[in-house]
Amino acid sequence: MGIVVIGAVFVDIKGYPFAALSPSGKNAGRVEQVHGGVCRNVAEDIANVELRPTFVGLVDDTGSGQDVIDKLNRHKVNTKYIQRVPDGMGTWLAVFDTDGDVKAAISKRPDTTPLTQLLKDKGDEIFADCDGIAIEFDLEKETVKQVLHFAKKYRKKVYAAVSNMSIAMERRDFLQEIDCFVCNQQEAGLMFSDNYEHMDADEMCRTLAANVHSANIPCMVVTMGEKGAVYARADGECGVVPAKKVDVIDTTGAGDAFFAGTVIGLAYGKTLPEACEIGSRLAASVICISENVCPRFRPLEFGLDVPVGD
Repeated sequence: MGIVVIGAVFVDIKGYPFAALSPSGKNAGRVEQVHGGVCRNVAEDIANVELRPTFVGLVDDTGSGQDVIDKLNRHKVNTKYIQRVPDGMGTWLAVFDTDGDVKAAISKRPDTTPLTQLLKDKGDEIFADCDGIAIEFDLEKETVKQVLHFAKKYRKKVYAAVSNMSIAMERRDFLQEIDCFVCNQQEAGLMFSDNYEHMDADEMCRTLAANVHSANIPCMVVTMGEKGAVYARADGECGVVPAKKVDVIDTTGAGDAFFAGTVIGLAYGKTLPEACEIGSRLAASVICISENVCPRFRPLEFGLDVPVGD
């Protein structure tokens, strides 16, 4: 069944100014509406490496929800376990500057509680033969418990990302059961009640290694934008992965693409630094393209000997 990806779906509304952004004034520009959500993006990113992930999530019981399913189907994502429910999708509203960075955003989260019952009913079918599990760590607590239950039952590895760290912090006791947790530098600071934004990659690497060791977190990766990413395991392994140099169009989705690449690498036998390198390449491909272009890769480009789907 490939990698199973579990998370929320959002509609992203993004505004781009034609000139320098004036926070207190009116800004002429363009507005785009696209499908979003961390793990929806991740499922699409994995499919763009010609792998065939399964997405487990919720969409609205409207034409907009069907549009999400149709697009994932076109990318050859398995959508069998997407449920259509009233108000099943969230909304993310963001304003960018001319460098492609988010300057302000508002998010309305969907109610994802129906996922818990879906996993209770279909969990054996979903997880028994999968290659790994990618999840949003800030889903409902009972949903996360269900995922960890089936992961333990079928001896599957779980990789977690986050969209709302304030919610994820309520799940910190689960981190010791996650095979690899990926977040950004600001989110890591929230997780460990510190401010890491002033640190360079080497200092962040040393700090992360100490944190995961003391907290007994099996593995953690922290992205740092143009500074690259750092990784550390509880056993002491740690390192830095430089960022790829690209011309930035839009940084949205770069973290999701990095997470997708890291999951691909770890699920299919790569070392942690090799997996992070795949993540870095996928993130770079997302940053430097427009919304209407779809980056495609073959598994062999990342040294993966994995049969691709039809």
